[in-house]
Amino acid sequence: MSDSAAASTNVPAISFEFFPPATPEGSMRLWRSVERLAPLGPDYVSVTYGAGGTTRDRTLSAIQTIVERARLTVAGHLTCVNATKAQTLEVAEKYRAIGARRIVALRGDPPKGASKFEPHPEGFASAAELVAALAKAGHDKISVAAYPEMHPEASSLQADIDNLKRKLDAGADQAITQFFFDNDDYFRFLDAARKAGIDAPIIPGILPIENFAKMSKFAAMCGAKVPEWMGKAFETAEEQGASETLSVSLCAEQCQGLAAQGVEQLHVYTLNNPDLPYAVCRALGVEAGPERIAAAG
Repeated sequence: MSDSAAASTNVPAISFEFFPPATPEGSMRLWRSVERLAPLGPDYVSVTYGAGGTTRDRTLSAIQTIVERARLTVAGHLTCVNATKAQTLEVAEKYRAIGARRIVALRGDPPKGASKFEPHPEGFASAAELVAALAKAGHDKISVAAYPEMHPEASSLQADIDNLKRKLDAGADQAITQFFFDNDDYFRFLDAARKAGIDAPIIPGILPIENFAKMSKFAAMCGAKVPEWMGKAFETAEEQGASETLSVSLCAEQCQGLAAQGVEQLHVYTLNNPDLPYAVCRALGVEAGPERIAAAG
């Protein structure tokens, strides 16, 4: 095998996450993201879903536009928050009707103002319940969440892994992790999951850092560790106007480290900013193909 052929085998498959726009300016940013990243040929893209359906219509609209104009495989997010079982499954059917062939099934974060998740009296109490209902309804491409550094509400890492196994046993075919910055945390989690009998793919979630301060606040909420050196590095980079260069370099290095140890797919959180994910993917050797966007009719 030639060196170039060997290198190509280490290029992971990529998927991207977008969020639905709330303003006309947001719509332009989302569509620019889709236009920029679609030529990279992602395995699929996902569109998030606000707690209790707060972005339902916008999520549906974004999915339909991406399916029709970008011709990409799309996964719609779905949560258990503030909705009956019937309402939640109705959204899943709408996804299927507009061409979204995948679902990311989540319990969901507590709605704004609530301190903890409380299931709707007629709703799903957990992501495992939601997955089971989706599988029964014939949805067969279901992703769930995983937490390499443990979900903040979990009583222990083993309890968290047990919950992940329940979701996968209920009918999910893969898990996508929360973002992390230490690859050792991911591989320790992966080893523990395999020992627990989980053999489904556990896809690393990757976050190119657009804004270090905002990322740090979100990391604190979801239990992701941020290395102390990283804060100092971004402080220096900001002084020199080199934050984007640092972000791309660190993220590409992390992804290359994962690929070198056999990771075959990455899920990139774009925050609807395509430039950093695009640069990271190109650094990994992901080739840009022809324009994929169909003209608006």
